[in-house]
Amino acid sequence: MSFGKAVELLRLAMMATARRGIGLAEIETEFACVRRTAQRMVAALEEAFPATERFVGDDGRAYWRLPAKAIAQLISPTADELAALSAAEMQLERNGFAPEARQLKTLTGKVRSLIPGDRVSRLETDEEAVLEAMGFAARPGPRATQNAGVDAAIAHALKGPFRLCIHYRNRDDAEASWRTVEPLGLLLGSRRYLVAIDTAKRDGNIRHFRVESMLAAEVLSESFTWPDDFDLQAYANRAFGSYYDAVEHGEVVWKFVPSAADRAAGYQFHPGQSSEILEDGSLVIRFEASGYVEMCWHLYAWGNAVEVLAPPELAAMVNPWRRDDFPSLP
Repeated sequence: MSFGKAVELLRLAMMATARRGIGLAEIETEFACVRRTAQRMVAALEEAFPATERFVGDDGRAYWRLPAKAIAQLISPTADELAALSAAEMQLERNGFAPEARQLKTLTGKVRSLIPGDRVSRLETDEEAVLEAMGFAARPGPRATQNAGVDAAIAHALKGPFRLCIHYRNRDDAEASWRTVEPLGLLLGSRRYLVAIDTAKRDGNIRHFRVESMLAAEVLSESFTWPDDFDLQAYANRAFGSYYDAVEHGEVVWKFVPSAADRAAGYQFHPGQSSEILEDGSLVIRFEASGYVEMCWHLYAWGNAVEVLAPPELAAMVNPWRRDDFPSLP
């Protein structure tokens, strides 16, 4: 058996450890093969792992299931996989998802406890090397301060979903006040915003509450009905960053000079953007969004390598202040 076939067989064995087993249709999809190949793979599975059980499911189709202990010694995690778990834990912590980070840490501990003793030392050494290398990909720069209690309350409320009582002070408030909201999600950017419905303002509008402006938060025992027509990703796409203003929403057109076109082409400025290369080599980017201030923050770094063609309000904020002395582009 070739090395590639052995790897595929091990993948199939891992899939067969699922509670419902694995069927031919799933094998065809997972391995992009025809039915005859799937049948040969099942035959190889039964030959290599005699503990494989064949049974007929509720849908009348044949399935194959393998006890996890039959391959436990063959599926120890790699150093890369352990490093990925540790990196994900750190990223969750940095982004304010402390409860999820703790849960992932617990899961990682369970995974490590299943590693055979003779492999632990070598894996830990390799994992440290991978994490050290990954450290060069850390995200530098300023980030907003975090309140662990507030972050934990938000995470709990979103999972319910439960109503959330926040002690909140926005820019125009002289003092903080308690508000009850129905949380729908988080927008992550230079600032973190909780997307929520303010129960005291049932006007059909969804509001943003800056997480860093919450002095405290308490999860209430009251659940609420999630709006059927709300999709967080679609909602987030309406803005360039984490701030949304319906008045500003509309077509945005940026033109990058030929010398900056290749660099700009390496960015996704917005999930719904379209690109066009002009005859002179300039790159024109179009999308629909709002958030002029956050656009200005980003566009300033491009200096005179970019020109705002639309909307005129954004052009007035950016074009007169472009500079030509930046030594490099973003």
